[in-house]
Amino acid sequence: MKAIASLSATLCAASLAAAPFLAQAQVSAPAPASVPAPNAAPAVPAQPVTPTARELSFGSHPLQRLDFYRSALPGPRPLILFVHGGAWVGGDKSDSTGSAKIRHYTQAGYQLASVNYRLLPEVDIEHQADDVAASLAALLDRSAELGIDTRRVVLMGHSAGAHLAALVATDPRYLKRYDLTPEDIGGVALLDGAAYDVPSQIVDAGPLLGFAYQVAFGSGSSRQLSLSPANHAGGDNARDFLLLHVERPEAQRQAYRLAEALRGAGTRATVAGVPGRGMEGHNRINAMLGRSDSQATPIVDEWLAGLFARSAF
Repeated sequence: MKAIASLSATLCAASLAAAPFLAQAQVSAPAPASVPAPNAAPAVPAQPVTPTARELSFGSHPLQRLDFYRSALPGPRPLILFVHGGAWVGGDKSDSTGSAKIRHYTQAGYQLASVNYRLLPEVDIEHQADDVAASLAALLDRSAELGIDTRRVVLMGHSAGAHLAALVATDPRYLKRYDLTPEDIGGVALLDGAAYDVPSQIVDAGPLLGFAYQVAFGSGSSRQLSLSPANHAGGDNARDFLLLHVERPEAQRQAYRLAEALRGAGTRATVAGVPGRGMEGHNRINAMLGRSDSQATPIVDEWLAGLFARSAF
């Protein structure tokens, strides 16, 4: 418990340090005002509208909920399912998505959902991955009602959420319970994730956080490997991966380790770095995604466009 608290406290401290960036990410730059006609009232700049969330349940636990944001465009649309971070012990669907991300992707024609999942220490990581799989199944079961194109599905995750998204997209056990396979996922976008290769992550983390990771993932190599997406990447995977990292050496190593395993299985995997140092950069990549001044936004947008252009539907 002390180790889990340490991991959570480290994350919280980093989040507080990045608070100015998180707050800034919620403010959109105003649209340029048009030149008013003579004697006309000053024009009011149009502000982008963030769609209202519709909360859906996929289980009986209070955290087995997701927020669904409908696309601004009609018809069946691609789905992005976002998995929040929080060191597997915290975070929330409402505070980990960012209004810029919601506006950007719904206006671009995507249905967007942000999922909660049960947290350590109440449940283990296996149950967290199951929650992600269950939430995806619930959305696809209601695809006609929600306007989801089931052939175009993307998982997106940040930090611990990137680990869970990658695990569900590489280890078929989680989706199998819901009559789905990793190949039902068109693409996976991972934002500065962790623990793609749990044993090496524990070594990289150092003594204190390494012990905290052992509490979360177990001290035995068998369980650590079973929770490592890189260990499962040799089998059936989601069809395409984008792995973003900031200027954190351990995050970069984890991204390349997973990409190498995916490519070895014939799965397309793209790795890209964006500016941002340490935990400040780690928080910023998520908070800023969807803004025009985020260097991650065009990378993700281009990958999404290429993903669906390459896919045969």
